[in-house]
Amino acid sequence: MLTINSTTFSYFTLSAYFDAGLFEYLSFMIILSLYILTVCSNLLLIVVICMNRSLHEPMYMFLCSLFVNELYGSSGLFLLLLVQILSDIHTVSASLCYLQIFCVYTYANVEFCNLAVMSYDRYLAICCPLQYNMHMNHKRTAILITLTWLYPFLAITVLISLSASLQLCGNVINKVYCDNYSVVKLACFDTTVNNVYGIAYTIATICVVIYIFYTYIKILKVCLFGSKQTRQKALSTCTPHLASLINFSCGCFFEIVQSRFNMKHVPHMLRIFLSLYWLTCQPLFNPVLYGLNLTKIRIMCKNLVLGQM
Repeated sequence: MLTINSTTFSYFTLSAYFDAGLFEYLSFMIILSLYILTVCSNLLLIVVICMNRSLHEPMYMFLCSLFVNELYGSSGLFLLLLVQILSDIHTVSASLCYLQIFCVYTYANVEFCNLAVMSYDRYLAICCPLQYNMHMNHKRTAILITLTWLYPFLAITVLISLSASLQLCGNVINKVYCDNYSVVKLACFDTTVNNVYGIAYTIATICVVIYIFYTYIKILKVCLFGSKQTRQKALSTCTPHLASLINFSCGCFFEIVQSRFNMKHVPHMLRIFLSLYWLTCQPLFNPVLYGLNLTKIRIMCKNLVLGQM
C-alpha cells in the first residue's frame, strides 16, 4: 500500500528567485521606483476626482474605484517582492502567502468587474443617452461599485478556504510570489472540489470579459450609424477602457499559460517578467491612459500640480 507523506507547512519557499549578486540592489531600486510611481500616479488621480465636484459623475466614480484597486493590487505584490529581493532565504509564512494570494486574486477580479461596470456605463451614455440619468443615478452608482468589490472578496474567500484546508506534500512554489494554482498542485490528495470551483470561477470571469466586449460591439454599431459628435464621444471615452481591458486580459493570459503549461524552454528572466506583467504594468498603465486621454482629468491634474509649484 502506498503511503503519502502529507503535512501542514508553516511556510512556503519561493524558488524562482536566484542569486543576482549586485544586480539584486539594482532590481530592488527598480521595483521600489515602480511602486512609488504607481502609488503617486494613482493617488493623484484619486485626489483629483474626490476634490472636484464636477468629476462626481458615475464614469469618474468608477474610475476612482479602479485607481483604488490599482493601489490595492500593487501593494499586495510589491511589498512582499521588495522584502524577498534582498532576502537570503526566500521563504514566506503560510498565512502571509495566503494573504498575498487573496490580495492578488481579488485585485484581478475587481479589475474585470470594474471594467465591466464601466463598459455598461459607456453603453448607457452612448446608446441610450436620454435614459442615462434615470438608469445611472448616484444610488445605482454606489450599488454597482459595492458589488464590484463584494463579489470578488466573497468568491476569493471561498477559493482561499478550499486551498488552505489541503494537506500538502511539499512547500516549494516556483514563482516570485504566492499563487493559488501552485499551492493546489502541491496537494497530496484529491483536489476535485478545488478544481471544480476554480473552473467555475474562471468561467465566471470569462463571462465578464465576454460581456465587456459585447457592450463595446454594441457601442461600435451605434457609432457606425451615428453622428460625428457621437463617434467622437465614443472614441474619447471608450478607447482608454478598451486599451485597459486588452492590456490586462493579455497579461492574465500570459500568466495562465505559464502556470498551466511547461515553460522550461522559455528563459528564466522572461518567465519572471511574464508572471509579473499583469500585476505591475496595469497599475501604471491605467493612470497614464486615463490621465492623458480624458480631457477633464488632464486639465484638473495640470491645475493641481501647477498650483502646488
